Amino acid sequence: MNLGALVSESRNPETMDLDALTTLEMVTRFNQQDERVAAAVRLTLPEVAKAVDAAAAALKSGGRIIYMGAGTSGRLGVLDASECPPTFGVPHGLVIGLIAGGPSALLKAVEGAEDSPELGETDLKNLNLTENDIVIGLAASGRTPYVIGGLKYARLLGCCTVAISCNPDSPIAQVADIAISPVVGPEALTGSTRLKSGTAQKLVLNMISTGAMVRFGKVWQNLMVDVKATNVKLVDRTCRIVTEATGLSYEAAKALLEQTGYEAKPAILMALSGLNAPAAKDRLALHNGFLREALNDKT
Repeated sequence: MNLGALVSESRNPETMDLDALTTLEMVTRFNQQDERVAAAVRLTLPEVAKAVDAAAAALKSGGRIIYMGAGTSGRLGVLDASECPPTFGVPHGLVIGLIAGGPSALLKAVEGAEDSPELGETDLKNLNLTENDIVIGLAASGRTPYVIGGLKYARLLGCCTVAISCNPDSPIAQVADIAISPVVGPEALTGSTRLKSGTAQKLVLNMISTGAMVRFGKVWQNLMVDVKATNVKLVDRTCRIVTEATGLSYEAAKALLEQTGYEAKPAILMALSGLNAPAAKDRLALHNGFLREALNDKT
């Protein structure tokens, strides 16, 4: 596919005068372009929902969520993966971000890495990819060889595959089971897909990981009840979560958390069911960590 023919690479007629604008006019123009991102993502919500359900199914079957991309797309995947353990209390390695060129490419571009489909396949082999995993390929252009190679290998193994691109009918969309293609139009700065395209990808990733974790039992109501209290801020947040969930005072919530090792779920279950800490943990284990199900269990 000719790169110049892509929507994401074409010139935007509304920003041809960027260098002649006042600073306020310039940032206003950027903002006007950004307003189109949410609308473009909205059109892809049925496919996003399919990806959420597929990601949750992978987790429930013992698999992992694996993002892969190059450049900005790769960095966004690594960012989303890195935020899952502290937010949802999942182990490192359950959600993985791969970037063409490896970790060093997070800070400095690794020339040519994205041009190798073999490298995409190799990176997945190094993770001991299994059919229970889900592989989500990210490429604003939709044509990155590294991602195409990875998705093809993943499908060969029987994995569910997802493609996130900002160009319609892209090559990565054609090699994935689920194609999410928010078409945000030409960038304000021609070809700079870290702008609208990057924002669109970030919005989609937010929904996939958060939605999958909701379906995986890591959320109750709209509270992150599996948050890990690993620093002062998160200890405070955990106390406030228990307070919000139960109506207890901050001090009473903290007293319960001290009995559970600062795990919010069993503390909430203790407050709302009258169970002690060991019994609350056993009840949660019986229901695979789903707090709502544990609360509904009246046995």
